[in-house]
Amino acid sequence: MGDGAAATAAAAAASRFGTICVFCGSNAGRRKVFGDAALDLGHELVRRGVDLVYGGGSIGLMGLIARTVLDGGRRVVGVIPRALMAVEISGESVGEVIVVQDMHERKAEMARRSEAFIALPGGYGTMEELLEMITWCQLGIHDKPVGLLNVDGYYDPLLALFDKGEAEGFINSDCRQIFVSAPTASELLTKMEQYTRLHQEVAPATSWEISELGYGRTPAADQS
Repeated sequence: MGDGAAATAAAAAASRFGTICVFCGSNAGRRKVFGDAALDLGHELVRRGVDLVYGGGSIGLMGLIARTVLDGGRRVVGVIPRALMAVEISGESVGEVIVVQDMHERKAEMARRSEAFIALPGGYGTMEELLEMITWCQLGIHDKPVGLLNVDGYYDPLLALFDKGEAEGFINSDCRQIFVSAPTASELLTKMEQYTRLHQEVAPATSWEISELGYGRTPAADQS
């Protein structure tokens, strides 16, 4: 192994994240590029020694990344509302499964178990999860890095909307920097490793009723 390769391997092994939560679609999308991106992100998490928390489904992009990380020897924890088990789990579940009562509890459980968040392409649910983690960071509920994997420009319109919000005075310039984005998993994770908070939180975490967000409760039991 050359010096450059050794340095890259050492940096990967020293990842600041032990567990990352990935938000993504229960559909695979119409183009192969999305599935390839999920597989690539899964391999990159394994390479860096990072465990996965995700939405608990075994289909779509969720299933692809979960199986990739599990097959790579890393821990996989899925969090899914009871009502969605029949919809998002086809056949055997992947990794450990935590069953919760509703969507709010799902997001709180995923957030509590993770040190950072990444959004792959997805639909309304994925975008809502991404925006909630950005909002929680803005408000001071957490200070964990948030990353957007912008596969083949999928999120370009959303990024343009954020730019419009900043230009029109609805998004503060420092808050526009809450999350990082990149077109590849390797580049995104490197940016997240280097992330430092620049924005001023609305209120410190200690001022929030953290228990209402699920952070104050004992973690739900795994049902693997």
